[in-house]
Amino acid sequence: MPPTQDQRPFRHVIRDRMLIEMLRGSKSAGGGEWKVLITDAFTLRVMSASCKMPDVTEEGISLVEDINKRRQPLPAMEALYFIQPTASSIGQFMKDMQGKSPLYKKAHVYFSRPVSKDNLQPIKADPLLRSRIAALREMNLEILTVDIQGYVTEHDSALVELFKEDISTREYELLIDDIATRLSTVFASLKEFPAVRYRAAKATGAAVSMQRMRELVSTKLAAAVWDRLSKYKTSIQGFPTSDTCDLLIVDRSVDAVAPIIHDWSYGGMCFDLLPVDGQKYEYEVTGQSGKPEKRTVLLDEHDPVWLEVRDLFLAEAYEKVKEVFDQISAKTSTSDLSGKELHKLVQSLSKYREQKDKVELHIKISSSLSERLNADGLFDVGKLEQGFVFGDSGASYKELAALINKYPDMSTHNKMRLLMVYAAMHPEKLDPQKQNFWMKLAKLDQEDMRTVINLEFLGVGINKDASSGFSLSFGSRKEKGRVRKERRTSEEAYELSRFYPFVQDILEDLDEGKLSLQDYPYVQEPDSGPSSSARPRDPVSSLGSAFSALKPSADSATAGRAGAAGGGGSARPEKPAGSARAGMSARKKATGGAAAPAPAATSGSSLASWALKGVGMEEKSSSSERPSVSAASSGQKGRRLFVFIVGGMTRSEIRVAHMLSQQLNREVIIGSTSLDTPNKFIEKMKLLKK
Repeated sequence: MPPTQDQRPFRHVIRDRMLIEMLRGSKSAGGGEWKVLITDAFTLRVMSASCKMPDVTEEGISLVEDINKRRQPLPAMEALYFIQPTASSIGQFMKDMQGKSPLYKKAHVYFSRPVSKDNLQPIKADPLLRSRIAALREMNLEILTVDIQGYVTEHDSALVELFKEDISTREYELLIDDIATRLSTVFASLKEFPAVRYRAAKATGAAVSMQRMRELVSTKLAAAVWDRLSKYKTSIQGFPTSDTCDLLIVDRSVDAVAPIIHDWSYGGMCFDLLPVDGQKYEYEVTGQSGKPEKRTVLLDEHDPVWLEVRDLFLAEAYEKVKEVFDQISAKTSTSDLSGKELHKLVQSLSKYREQKDKVELHIKISSSLSERLNADGLFDVGKLEQGFVFGDSGASYKELAALINKYPDMSTHNKMRLLMVYAAMHPEKLDPQKQNFWMKLAKLDQEDMRTVINLEFLGVGINKDASSGFSLSFGSRKEKGRVRKERRTSEEAYELSRFYPFVQDILEDLDEGKLSLQDYPYVQEPDSGPSSSARPRDPVSSLGSAFSALKPSADSATAGRAGAAGGGGSARPEKPAGSARAGMSARKKATGGAAAPAPAATSGSSLASWALKGVGMEEKSSSSERPSVSAASSGQKGRRLFVFIVGGMTRSEIRVAHMLSQQLNREVIIGSTSLDTPNKFIEKMKLLKK
């Protein structure tokens, strides 16, 4: 392991590679002050995910153009090409720069991935073209950041292509290969060489080839990634020769419930229930003229309010934002201000309004969410979902039928989500006869029920035909669905915040050195042995304070025990008091009910301090303008821990990365082929078998 690790947050490293290493690097190589940036459709999305246009302009880029579109010649300017090294893109680049009248004075060429010898040969064979190339490099950067600790490889069809009923062997292999290439560029960017582990196949044989191919997704991807990383040792200067971090590769079948269940965090609810396009949210306000006006905001790390509350339970988020709003209003009241303070307030009024608008936005969002939750009966839906997941004694098909009857106007998607959670936990109770019962009761059509049954392709052993004895379930996963164990006692848990993705258990076990080598083997054992990646566990606090907006369920005190009794042998043991959730419980007891703020986490006062700084009235105790945003920026020392989920990840799983970074004292970075909302996931599930 290198003596020092780059402590910048993951997204900042990716951004700096493009802005400093590529754009600024080409500037220092000589040439004109301003350049044209030429991209293809994919590399433009890579840049846009991490960089803002003002950042690009600041590095000397005056114009951004598409390589595949007709462009105006600018012979007095140099061009910087950031493109994939495909035959078509290289051909277009050569066309731009060949002949007596090239489009640009000089070309700085940066390929997003390793270029093949065949594609590079035409460039090498043209002396005149070579004389016009100022730089020719492989950037090895083909991922899109979606969070300060999260990214996607943008393979939106991976779930369908790798898990559908009739898999095309050629498409399967090509897709695995392309995912591996893009995933590997993460480690090229960070100069990290991971100890690679993967979820091993569970199938007992290869009688059903399609089943075996689904089982081997993680295995094949791990092998392909390892092959590319091994080549980096010789092709990338300064790339480590021994492991410096940990990478775990799993697929969507590791947890079929997480993409479906309602996530009751503020951020999860926003992306589930509101019309958010990517990270853009459009809403309506009353303008100064009294007429409605539309505004668009980004729900990302540049909004400190969002950064503070996105991972909090919905009720906590609302209380925190409301508290900060009240503090700002009280502090900026002119009635108690001295002349000097009033002068400060007037001077910074514009900035004050902007910051107050941000807080008001999230109050408005919270209110919109509350209206949706009440109108759609989602409080009752959420309680039953979590009851199924935790094996509560009061959660059964009778309660499911009663709930559907109680809300006759419930959306088809919500009915399907309820049934899918039920099926994931009780696959043996969805035989053909019961399928017909639910179709009639819930008014679902054949396509809707087929979508529910398609959970089989993710290893849920739904009974297709009891007489045939055939099931698509993955080997030993045919048994009843795993029941998650309670991670908090009933007195300290919100009734709707009990759910956690299984990836949290897996990563905690990996960090502790307890993750099964049989179920999650190494591609190649680390130089220092299989336990080398384990790091000491540091106690952690949860994000934010606890509020009692929703009372714990009456029977949740026994839910964990009931789940253990009814969930089979795969239920997880109780987590120790050092876990994040247990840590929050301990602080609540110490403070008489409300959870004390975490030492390394953010608190409501930090958000208030940020807002008050805008009006020149910051509190003396304020220590930073913005909340901490990642393990790296909070001074974590342990080596990075990466997890990659083939087939799509969820907002709740990104939240796990945020929480575990504090808990494990190491930056946890999560990636996937895509980032899916529940509705998007269901649309993909429809395509597995029609």
